[in-house]
Amino acid sequence: MAGMSLRDHGLIATAALVALALPPWLLRDTDRGKAPAPVVGPLAAPATPPPMRAAFARTLFAPPAADALPDDAPVLLGVVGRLGRDAVALVRGAEGTRTLSPGDSVDGWQLRSLAIDAAYFTRGGQTARVPMPGTDDQR
Repeated sequence: MAGMSLRDHGLIATAALVALALPPWLLRDTDRGKAPAPVVGPLAAPATPPPMRAAFARTLFAPPAADALPDDAPVLLGVVGRLGRDAVALVRGAEGTRTLSPGDSVDGWQLRSLAIDAAYFTRGGQTARVPMPGTDDQR
């Protein structure tokens, strides 16, 4: 390193020491000796319902409640598989329980599509959104 002065060597050595010492200093535990933060329990629901309870309870993007399911619509028992790939619906129809893929039919109803919480069936010009068991909009 010809041409470098003693001052230049000192600057390089200082920079190397700072580069080695700075990360541990920045990562040091500054909370040592302080009291631990209090543990907060689970949040509870308010005792009184919110004023817009009906709005909060309504499922987004679902058909209005006035669209009742036809009595002969299949009953959705569950959805198995990955939506958009290999999902099938477990459906109870007049002849028992079967699995349907989109495009398959049962009791005259054709399974059009599956969602995480419902199956969509068509028959002629009629459509039916059949909800998953356990949802609020079951029949």
